[in-house]
Amino acid sequence: MMNEQIIKGAEKPGLVVLTGPTAVGKTALSIRLARAIKGEIISADSMQVYRGMDIGSAKIREEEKEGIPHHLIDVLDPEESFDVVRFQSMAKEAARKIRAAGHIPIVTGGTGFYIQALLYDIDFTENDADRSFRDRLEAIAETEDGPALLHRMLEEADPESAALIHENNIKRTIRALEFNRQTGQKISVHNEQERARTSPYNFAYFVLNDDREKVYDRINRRVDLMMEEGLEAEVGRLHEKGLKRDMVSMQGLGYREMLAYLDGETDREEAVRLIKRNTRHFAKRQLTWFRREKDVIWMNRQDYPSGDSAILEEMIRILEEKGIISRQA
Repeated sequence: MMNEQIIKGAEKPGLVVLTGPTAVGKTALSIRLARAIKGEIISADSMQVYRGMDIGSAKIREEEKEGIPHHLIDVLDPEESFDVVRFQSMAKEAARKIRAAGHIPIVTGGTGFYIQALLYDIDFTENDADRSFRDRLEAIAETEDGPALLHRMLEEADPESAALIHENNIKRTIRALEFNRQTGQKISVHNEQERARTSPYNFAYFVLNDDREKVYDRINRRVDLMMEEGLEAEVGRLHEKGLKRDMVSMQGLGYREMLAYLDGETDREEAVRLIKRNTRHFAKRQLTWFRREKDVIWMNRQDYPSGDSAILEEMIRILEEKGIISRQA
């Protein structure tokens, strides 16, 4: 077995990122990595933060954690708002506690914007200005064709950002429009500038990937399994509590489509078809995002025919090379 791993002293604190498209197998590999390097996991998932949203978010089960501490899972109620600023603050605090315990923080999840915000300590204070324009945009969002209209507005103002933000992601669409209004600058340009910042961490940014058809097949099978495990009942309970599709928690894949079915706007078969389609589209957008990031280390499954053990060994080698960990003799 691999020798025990320890944190190596360095000027910058160590941080490991393990991300990739949905259903590529990040969770299982993150557990093996955490066990190998004395790590604890910080979830970079915008839905797993919510209590009672287990099936649709593909939340890790307690027995799957194998005793590895997980942070930013089951810490908010679905009625609460969660955004990149809140994630950044909570993730920083979690990383501080993990390091204080002598362990290594491992950021795992597929929300690339959240990862970028933490990794480069992006400053979001410019969005704390006058709310009047935001209020008008939020009013538009509540109309029947509001999300599509907002997205068309963004396509005109900042086509680069519109290509990366789905029209159902109302919060990010509004943020991009508001930033453009307040600063006269495209948020896509601002984000490029922020990406050029030097990270306060000594980090390794791993992106796990696989052949597209294999990822798409796993997505389809995962959605079928979610339905078998009771996704409809889970969303039904949330619906009965009064949660609406315009709430942040209900923007997640699977929840929005099932709410449309429960509201009688579509049938069950069509809802499942849409979940699969939208999740495949989401995986494609995730990969587009990661390809634009700097300092990414791609871990392509097809390059490791012997499986996750070989991937793990290579990750360990890279972490040692970067001085994030060191072996004890």
